Amino acid sequence: MKNYRFYFLVTLSIVLLSFASCNNTKSKGKNAQNDSSQVNTPPDTTDRTNDFYDDAETYNLPLSKLSVIGEIENPSEIDFSTLPLRTVIVKEALLDGKGNKFIGAYRYDGYSLYDILNLIKLKKVNEKEFRPIIDLYVTIENNKGEKVILSWGEIYYPYHLHEIIIAKQVTRIVPSKTKDLWPLPTESKLIVCTDLITERNISMPSKITVKSYNKSFKTVKGLKPLYSPKIDLYSDNKLVNTLTGISDTFKSEVYSTIFYGRGRGIHSTTPFTGVMLKNILSPYAELSQKSIRTGTFLVVAKDGYRSVYSFSELMNRNDQAEILLICKPELKDDGIFKIFPACDFFSDRAVKGITSIYFSNNEN
Repeated sequence: MKNYRFYFLVTLSIVLLSFASCNNTKSKGKNAQNDSSQVNTPPDTTDRTNDFYDDAETYNLPLSKLSVIGEIENPSEIDFSTLPLRTVIVKEALLDGKGNKFIGAYRYDGYSLYDILNLIKLKKVNEKEFRPIIDLYVTIENNKGEKVILSWGEIYYPYHLHEIIIAKQVTRIVPSKTKDLWPLPTESKLIVCTDLITERNISMPSKITVKSYNKSFKTVKGLKPLYSPKIDLYSDNKLVNTLTGISDTFKSEVYSTIFYGRGRGIHSTTPFTGVMLKNILSPYAELSQKSIRTGTFLVVAKDGYRSVYSFSELMNRNDQAEILLICKPELKDDGIFKIFPACDFFSDRAVKGITSIYFSNNEN
């Protein structure tokens, strides 16, 4: 009888110790959600998978509260728990006095701007004048006073969706030979995957503001002929040049495409031939941290149709999906200049009959 009592007490002690240990582990897990030093997912050290991007530890990054305001009907604070987790891979580099400084290569997991803004209801202040959404942009700010601009087209029109995220986890992409361990961020970050110089990857974004470009133009639907013999180039509203053609010194590019509109569907499968618009505009829009973060271009047609591009999506791409400027002097209708955004799934931002392009390094 004494032996039974002894074994019972020993067993009970083991169960109670196990229960206490389990509770302690759970408690650590909860605390770890906001601890960037806590490993969230162990690395695949045995090459169990063919995935190159799970070979190192995954670390949590604390998120800040995020609100969405501006030209919308339903300003709100984002509930991240309702959103799917997206994964991106990036090579980060910043500007320095000598050129570009490589920071590291990472896999980030987080919430895409596409999903974050998906249920907001737009309320454009200029809707009566210009109903299309392609003159919209968003500013993203943090509590440190840093601000970046992205065009609405960058978020909702590209071929590759969900490549702009707010990261909540990070994993180093470690070279197999050198074993370089890139420095880990310690806070949540905005990640824009298509940027070559990643100055827009600011930490702890806390506010998104939706805006339409604050410049008014007379709009004439169905204007014929939609013809302009020149493009006036403006920098901060000052006329800096006028294009009447494209110099032969610029290399011509040929882009094969399926040209498809959001409204009218298929337009053509004919290749586009032109020059990279960034090469035309680079003398008037200098590469800097400020221009990468807050620079914008507005492309305007004779009929008032216009589209916004961020500086970075036009001048700072890493995917070679460039925007072409096409010049066809022989066209007396829909001529002579138009642009072709190879980065976009839809043709909507391919403005034709262009009369002016505005560059601004300040928010509009």
